[in-house]
Order: sequence, then structure tokens, then C-alpha cells
Amino acid sequence: MFNKDRWKEILEVLTGNWFRTVLTAFGVFWGIFILILLLSAGKGLENGIMQDFGDIATNTMFMWSRATTKAYKGLPKGRSFLFNTDDVEAIREKVPNLRFISPRNQLGGFGGANNVVRGLKTGAYNVYGDYPEIIRQDPMSIIDGRFINYSDINERRKVAVIGEGVKTGLYDNDEQVLGTYIKIQGVNFMVVGVYKKKSNNGDGEEGQKQIFVPFTSFSQAFNRGDDVGWMAITANDGTSITSIKNDIMAVVKENHKVHPDDQRAVGHFDLYEQFQRVQSLFTALRFIAYFVGILVLLSGVIGVSNIMLIVVKERTKEIGIRRALGEDPWSIKLQILMESLFLTIISGMAGITFGALFIYGINTLLDMNGPVDMFANPSVGLGVVMGALAILIVSGLLAGFIPAQSAIKVKPIDALRTE
Repeated sequence: MFNKDRWKEILEVLTGNWFRTVLTAFGVFWGIFILILLLSAGKGLENGIMQDFGDIATNTMFMWSRATTKAYKGLPKGRSFLFNTDDVEAIREKVPNLRFISPRNQLGGFGGANNVVRGLKTGAYNVYGDYPEIIRQDPMSIIDGRFINYSDINERRKVAVIGEGVKTGLYDNDEQVLGTYIKIQGVNFMVVGVYKKKSNNGDGEEGQKQIFVPFTSFSQAFNRGDDVGWMAITANDGTSITSIKNDIMAVVKENHKVHPDDQRAVGHFDLYEQFQRVQSLFTALRFIAYFVGILVLLSGVIGVSNIMLIVVKERTKEIGIRRALGEDPWSIKLQILMESLFLTIISGMAGITFGALFIYGINTLLDMNGPVDMFANPSVGLGVVMGALAILIVSGLLAGFIPAQSAIKVKPIDALRTE
């Protein structure tokens, strides 16, 4: 296979008609290039959409109460109710495979009235009464100080963790934050930490304009009693929240005498279900990319096979002479296969190289011009490149198989008569 004369002959055959060889190679080049381009574009779209989920735990659901739509046990439809802390304990006891249950209360928010004051500065911010587990469900980086803990919960400390956006709005540059006080609807809270996080729509400004305080002190300060506005519930790894969310809702319906078939009384958002839909979408997109790319590559391989048939036809007399001189049929077959394989791999590697350069150029443009909505870091993995190489090798062998078979079927006496 590594015979010097054989490789010299391969190069002479392929360079004997440069134009034909280049046109043939372009089909394989274009097929691999399109395959890499489609896969990288799909990966860029996937990266962009996945950024919308931020770092939030995807095996999570959010649940809140709404008005009932069915009468039940003497109670009328249209009745409003609120979750409470007893619901949290009931869910923990009756529903297995739950990792975190975080009851939450909330007030204020973007677009509302100013609800936070510090000195002469005011602002409208989302204020959440939370338990420490929320940082595991909606991860954030604590860049100064600490997050709320169970000592804060148990002692009902009036402490707060603020976002970078809150710090910018209420404090001067380089001003000390920790240990200072902010007034939330007239109640003083001491700042013990500053966070930075990704919101559900990327590095959004609104995601940095939130304030977290202990659930118990929130309830006490703002007269919420044992009410719970909504819950963030995360299932254990290996158990999807989608599979147990009906059990969770059944518990709170029973506690509040809501009809079991009332589908609207308990509102929820299943993040895991949405995440799975997105994953299924990208699985379909990857399949389409492979399907289209391989079809384009197949057309190039057919072109290589056709050209090799023409080459065999042109060399019929040469093959006859070689057969008459006693050359082994396998040697002739190997020669044709190597010519086909060499042409396919060289053109395919050129396609991979140009595809990589194209992706590099796109990423450079994105870095220069800033992020694009729903599109980020298009790329292909090493596995894709290795798979492409495997496809090239198999394609090269297939492209040369029929011409090679045709070559060894030529009878020496018939070949010598060919003009």
C-alpha cells in the first residue's frame, strides 16, 4: 500500500486531467462543508436558546394558586385561596423524590412603584422572601458578602442580598455596601451580600435588580403570616418533575378543598417539560443536518465513482497489458480503490478545513459585534470531525469499489484489442 511507485502512479492519474479531478473533488468538498456548516449552525442556535434558561435548575417547576373553576364540598367556584407553609410540609411528607421545595413570597418589581429607599435614592425592584435552597435552584454568584442562611431564617433577621443592578441604582461608585441599610416598604434591612447572575433571558438587566431576604422575616415585616405566594420545586436527579407534578398538585388541592379535576385552580410552569421540548427540537435539527449533509456528500461520492469508471475505461488497454504480464487482480483492484480513497479524503479534508475556518470567522464576527439573540458560539465537536473522517473513508472505498470490480473483470485479450 505504501509502495512509492504506486503512489507516483496515483498522482499521475489524478493530475493527468486537473479540471476533471477538481470538479470531482468539489462534490465531496461541498458535501462535508455543508454538513459541518449545518451542524455548527444548529449548535449555535442551541447554545443561544440554552442561554435563555440561564443556570437555573431545569428539573424544576414553579407553582402558584389561582381561582377555582369547580364547586367542591359545598364551596363555590371562583373561590380564591393561597398556599401556606403547611402545604410545603405536606408535599415533603407525601411526595417522594423531591430535592428542594422553596416557598417564596414576592413584592414590587420592574414597572411598579418605587418600593426600596436608601437615603435620597429610590427604586422599584423585585423583592423575594426565600429560603437558602433557592440559590441551588436559581444559581447566582455571590461577589461580595454572603447569601441568606438558616440562622437568618430561624432568627428572622432583617438582612438582604442585593443584585449588582440594585447596587448601581442605590449606591455611589466604590461605596461600601455590606453593613449598610436599605428600606423596603418602610422596613430596614441590612445588606449582607451582593450577587450577580444570569436571568432566564441571558445576562439581562432585570436579573440583576432583585433583592433576596429571609422568608420568615419577609412574612413578619410585610404581614404575610404563613401565606406562600408560590413555590419553586426541584426533583431529584433521575426523576423528572413532570412525572410527579400531578402528585404535588393533588396534595395542595386536598389541603384547600379544591376539586381534583379542577385543572386551573393551581397554576404551574414546568421548566423540565419546556427543556425537553427544546432538546427534542435540537435532536430533530441535528438529524436534518446529518440527513441533508450526507445526501450532498453522497452526490459527491457518486461523482467520484463515475469519474473512476471513466478512468478505468480510459486505462482498459493498460490494465490488459498488466494482466497479460501476470499482475495479480487484487493489485489492480487495490490501485483503483486507493485512487478513489485518496481523492475522496483529500477533498473531504479540504472541506473540513474550510468549514473550520468559516466557523472561526463567524465566531470572530460575533466577538467583535457582540452577542446575537438566540445564537451563540457555533461549533462542532471532535466527535463530528472523527465521524466525518470515517464517512470519508467509507465513501472513498464505496466510490472505488464498482470501478475496481469493473477493472478486474477485463480480460487481457479483450483489453489488448481495445483502441
